[in-house]
Amino acid sequence: MAGWRVFWVPSIKTKVPHRLPALTGWEDLAERESSVGIRPGDPILLAPDHRVDELLGLYTHSSPFAAYTHETKRNYTTDLCLFLNFLWSRGKVWTQAVESDVEDFQYWRQQAPGNPNRVGGSKWNRELAALIGLYKWATRPGNAFVLRNPIQTRQVTGRHGEMVDVAALKAKDAKGSNVHWLTPRAFRRWVSVGLRGCTREGVRGPGWVGRLEDRNVAYAHLLYSSGMRRLEGASLLVFEVPELELEGGRYYVGRLAAAVTRSKKPRTFYVSVGVVGEIGAYVESSRAAVIRRAHAVGRYDDLPQRRLVTRVTGGPRRVVHWCDRDGVVGETPLTQATAEERMTFYTEGPRGPEPLWLWLNERGLPFLPHSWENVFTAANNRCREVLAPPGRRPAALVSGVVEAPYLTPHGCRHSFALYMLVILHHLMDERFGLTPEERRDYRLLYGDPWRMVQDLLGHATRETTCDIYLAPVADLQLRSLLATAPASRAGDAATGSLDSVFARLAREAEGIQDIDDKMAVAG
Repeated sequence: MAGWRVFWVPSIKTKVPHRLPALTGWEDLAERESSVGIRPGDPILLAPDHRVDELLGLYTHSSPFAAYTHETKRNYTTDLCLFLNFLWSRGKVWTQAVESDVEDFQYWRQQAPGNPNRVGGSKWNRELAALIGLYKWATRPGNAFVLRNPIQTRQVTGRHGEMVDVAALKAKDAKGSNVHWLTPRAFRRWVSVGLRGCTREGVRGPGWVGRLEDRNVAYAHLLYSSGMRRLEGASLLVFEVPELELEGGRYYVGRLAAAVTRSKKPRTFYVSVGVVGEIGAYVESSRAAVIRRAHAVGRYDDLPQRRLVTRVTGGPRRVVHWCDRDGVVGETPLTQATAEERMTFYTEGPRGPEPLWLWLNERGLPFLPHSWENVFTAANNRCREVLAPPGRRPAALVSGVVEAPYLTPHGCRHSFALYMLVILHHLMDERFGLTPEERRDYRLLYGDPWRMVQDLLGHATRETTCDIYLAPVADLQLRSLLATAPASRAGDAATGSLDSVFARLAREAEGIQDIDDKMAVAG
């Protein structure tokens, strides 16, 4: 059975091809959509019978839905389609759903033996949130598109003693099922094989093309080095990347805009000098090349939402001054610029306008944040094909050791948290040579390593850092592991001298991926 499909209103004005007579008269489609409040980036849902649901259309360009981030819109639309397909199999549409339909849908998604793709509590809660948003809008005063909200609620006591309504079907096992960590050497192998196209022996594989390889490697290293979320790293502008300095240290400092962080608060980030160099090399090589090709075909000439940035004022609160194609002049505080707005920022280059968005696709246009998932999926598939191909007898591996590392953009963030926790403990105990009394004073002044990691990640509470991001080591004695680590030698990299510590963590804690130390690792 064909299911519900989603089409996204493009940000680039669509040209109607003359060879398709059926589209004659639709040259002003963008203007028609704009006249009824349909904006670029809005989804349009098509039913299995090829009809557009008018009420769903009203919801997807309503104010509540418009307030979602671009990523949330994509996630919720996908989740809604799952429910719409479930109802369609029962001969229903969403306005006919009752409480038992939602209960049966939850059973199917989480427990039904016949469902090969059952989900955990976190994924179900996200799907439930998508349904809550739809039905809350449909039942609010002035709408009344459904007679009764099929999402049942119950009252619980809030953090401050107040009574709060929550969905009765909200899952309690909301811990992510795909939380995972890579040790530094496992991450290096993932990059080597998955993104650089190397073989098990660490040499380039035959026939490897590596389209925009330097971009993909730089982005993965950025997330692993800084702990940024996918959207945070994906929406950087060129001038937000720290510049290399002749007398620079090992880490450089940057600032994340409030509009692209989950907490909607600006946050300082730290990134290694090597990653800054990789990003600079990408900007000067493949990024410059795709911009030249885009100029050659006039790709930047017909972008209706292009805003040419005339200047960026300095100071602690930077402001972007711009002028659009209609001559309208405006300004946007940099910290308030959303990912969608950042994609419209261009600067005048030597050949004409060029994007300020750091990461570009092969057409020279902004690489959409959610598209990084495809890059990581392709790298995971290559790791599996090269390191653990079908039919190959798997090696006898100890606990925590994997042949084919697996990673997601958010997995980089988890791995960063683990890496920083170990390194900070290492620095306090070995490099600084602190006594127990000095360590106590240091914690009073600067906080303990757990609090430092919390601050680096931008978490509001210590519980999130400890219970989710560092769950596998929350009950381990890191200090005893570090006590057995080999002493650092002059010139040794911190991660190299701590490989044995990460290996022990992988053996003793669930979810941490390491590799056999006899396996070759390319840089």
